[in-house]
Amino acid sequence: MPGRPSLFTVKRLLALAALAAAVLLAGVAVVLGRDLGAPALPPVDPATRVVATSALAERGAYLARTGNCAACHTARGGMPYAGGRPLVTPFGTVFAGNLTPDEDTGLGRWSADAFWRAMHRGQSRDGRLLVPAFPYDSTTRITREDSDALFAFLMSLPAVKQVTQPHALRWPYSTQFALAAWRALYFEPQSFVADTDQSAEWNRGAYLVTGLGHCAACHATRNALGGVVAGSELTGGSLPEPGWYAPSLHAPSEGGVTQWDTQRIVNLLRDGIAHEASAVGPMAEVVYGSTQHLSEPDLRAMAAYLQALDPRPVRPVAFEPARSEQRELGARVYEQRCADCHGEQGQGAAGIYPALAGNRAVTQASAANPVLAVLGGGFPPATAGNPKPFGMPPYRTLLTDVEIAAVVTHLRQSWGNQASAVPPQAVQRLR
Repeated sequence: MPGRPSLFTVKRLLALAALAAAVLLAGVAVVLGRDLGAPALPPVDPATRVVATSALAERGAYLARTGNCAACHTARGGMPYAGGRPLVTPFGTVFAGNLTPDEDTGLGRWSADAFWRAMHRGQSRDGRLLVPAFPYDSTTRITREDSDALFAFLMSLPAVKQVTQPHALRWPYSTQFALAAWRALYFEPQSFVADTDQSAEWNRGAYLVTGLGHCAACHATRNALGGVVAGSELTGGSLPEPGWYAPSLHAPSEGGVTQWDTQRIVNLLRDGIAHEASAVGPMAEVVYGSTQHLSEPDLRAMAAYLQALDPRPVRPVAFEPARSEQRELGARVYEQRCADCHGEQGQGAAGIYPALAGNRAVTQASAANPVLAVLGGGFPPATAGNPKPFGMPPYRTLLTDVEIAAVVTHLRQSWGNQASAVPPQAVQRLR
């Protein structure tokens, strides 16, 4: 048996630990000082602002759709880009800012330099650190030229006087010191660097997916502090309230498309439906507000990048079969509520109702998405390629937690599907 460590060994380990802590603290102090000491940038007199060309503003409008900026920066029933939409996070509620050129409540006194600093470094014109609900850990990769075009578009919008409500974040997350500490751990400004071993199309797709498209904002695992777990980019993650799951884009069993042909991926991004796959929930909003408006070359570039992601299986979950009473209840609810559209054998109807047999959205480890679809309904986006999509009504008020758990379990364990049973408590949490 090994003996106790010597006093010399203990002292040496303690010294190494102290040195490591000192280096870490020194690094944190440098980053804290860098971020907290950022100067305010001078305001711009709107009367002296050089008006951007219409071509630059049009390009910026395209980039704004690429980034789906209006989705967060437009309140329900409000003016486009005037902010005010509440964004629920695990740390409290964040209210999106006013991006219109109003001088007092929007970006009217911002310069292109100040806007670039916000996009690239996540800092406001006055030097304040921005909360990372604004995905500057992705937008940091966009080029200065694209930032300037985006700013030109925002400056061309009608000015809307709308004060942004203060964030309702819990302490200490509401402090600038906490934001600086978070950035020290999880954020470093960077630029997109093309991979010379890949094609121009692949690099364009990588730029769109990892930059302005900020796909990892949803499709990544985050830790208790809201930081992206290293190496988890695009490997799937749970969203805040109401709890949709953004599937792994690396895993063929979830959202991976390595085995899809390019046109099928383009169809899903552009039309919201593709060969028995359909976009619902948050992804339907992305298609509606963003990807349906992208050019064919950009859609194909994104497809090329996503096709090339290395396949990574998700962590296996122990299979839990349904109890006999849950199976019987689930089959009964399915026959009464679902079979008319989705078919007695879950075969669906091509181009109208998605098949449930072999549907990976049903069988992935997380049952959150099918549960939420039953609770709130399933509505693909209306697009040029699918202008009148068929939707599923919500059953929130018609079915109990026990019934929803049973019918979703039925979907997950019928017609060859093999996924764990869903307990009623899981439905209750999502409800």
